[in-house]
Amino acid sequence: MTDREGLPIWYELLARDPDAAERFYTHVLGWSVGRPQLTAAPDYRVLVAPDGDAVGGLMAVPPGAPMVPRWLFYLAVDDVDATVQRVTATGGTVTMPAMDLPEVGRLALVADPQGAPFYVMRASGDDESRAFRGADTATPGHAVWNELTAPDQDAALAFYAALFGWRHEGAMPMGPLGDYKFVHSGTTCLGATMNSFAGKAAGWQFYFMVDDVDAAVERLTGAGGRVVQGPDEIPGGSFSVVAVDPEGAAFGFVGERGA
Repeated sequence: MTDREGLPIWYELLARDPDAAERFYTHVLGWSVGRPQLTAAPDYRVLVAPDGDAVGGLMAVPPGAPMVPRWLFYLAVDDVDATVQRVTATGGTVTMPAMDLPEVGRLALVADPQGAPFYVMRASGDDESRAFRGADTATPGHAVWNELTAPDQDAALAFYAALFGWRHEGAMPMGPLGDYKFVHSGTTCLGATMNSFAGKAAGWQFYFMVDDVDAAVERLTGAGGRVVQGPDEIPGGSFSVVAVDPEGAAFGFVGERGA
């Protein structure tokens, strides 16, 4: 594994109807879908950006699992077992113990002390992930922003700082909602944290790049999705949209507005 510890390396959608989710996201975000024929997950689908980079996966919500359709992400770690121990030592919980997946790597599903779930993973092989590119280097289909809504954003960040060395650096005031605080890992801006407020579910939300925000909104609503907020102008001149898919999974997208 060549990915730097604490960086997002994979995004994954759990859906009740993977076939319908595949049709929705390929239409709205322009992804194509590959089927890697993994022994451990024969129906797993890989989401591929227009430039050919794999950015995430799609799978069915496991039967009987107490989970709603949602997006999750995987964070790179050098040692999954040691990271899981640090998670529990700093107030987090383990949802799925560390396990090896042939052809994939070693991973565990954990949650921070305020309940936001995420995976930690040491991937097999030496390929560098290009799933998350950041706002300055992203192309359509790639993740560009990771946003954590938490009951206490500073306490949440303290947890991730202990695990990965993340830090708050810079902020955007949001009036009575407090500050929208930017999160950095080294020189990389990963996204931001914000405090919970009415109408906004706590947890991680991910934004993907699109060529044209207005065209993506039209595709979204035509395919049964819904705009929750936006398009809103963001620093740099792009626009962001918060949305939900037909099964209620929250996600977002970012891009320029059409002429």
